Amino acid sequence: MPPRTTYDDADGIATITLDDGKVNALSTEMLAEIAAQLDRAEASAEAKAVVLAGRERTLSAGFDLNTPAEGWPAMLVAGASLALRMLSFPKPVVVACTGNAIAMGGFLLLSADHRVGSAGDGRIGLNEVAIGLTLPWFGIEIARHRLTRPWFDRCTITGVLLAPDEARGAGFLDEVVAPGELRGAARSAALTLAALSPEAHAATKLRVRREVLTGIQDGIDRLGGDGREW
Repeated sequence: MPPRTTYDDADGIATITLDDGKVNALSTEMLAEIAAQLDRAEASAEAKAVVLAGRERTLSAGFDLNTPAEGWPAMLVAGASLALRMLSFPKPVVVACTGNAIAMGGFLLLSADHRVGSAGDGRIGLNEVAIGLTLPWFGIEIARHRLTRPWFDRCTITGVLLAPDEARGAGFLDEVVAPGELRGAARSAALTLAALSPEAHAATKLRVRREVLTGIQDGIDRLGGDGREW
């Protein structure tokens, strides 16, 4: 399989782009690639911040639903572990949401320090219930941490998908810009965050997010390696 991600490190910003040629389904393999690229960014002395971006019109449609049943526990743990990593990452993380961000794709947005969305007809949300899946425990904790209170209840229980401006009001995005301005706006946000004290940023992030990090780890533990508490 060709790589599903690319890495570019320029002017202090590491850009990780997801592109599987389709909808950026978060298979175990795709999640492992993203984790490896984050390892690369963390180890880089030049990279002061990270931008995670999707392909045209899609950040990610979520977990790979074509994964065989026996592969789901590992995929779920990999997804939860990626969210945990992003929320506690020692360098600032910005997501450039190029369009659709659904289910685990939505959790990627909720796990970043700053989220820039592309205006248009993209849809953003947690649609697990709408497709007959119970929201995993780790996902509930991430949503509780980042979504506004009324939207937290509605988005998790109904599976509603939102337009970008509505998603910003709910807490999925921090700003919405024209499609042609997305990369520049995400990079600008990353440069602003890169100017922060790295030590203060990393330490404060862990303090502020202690409760959600503990909740995600509990969700991972509930999976128990065999998916018994999806």
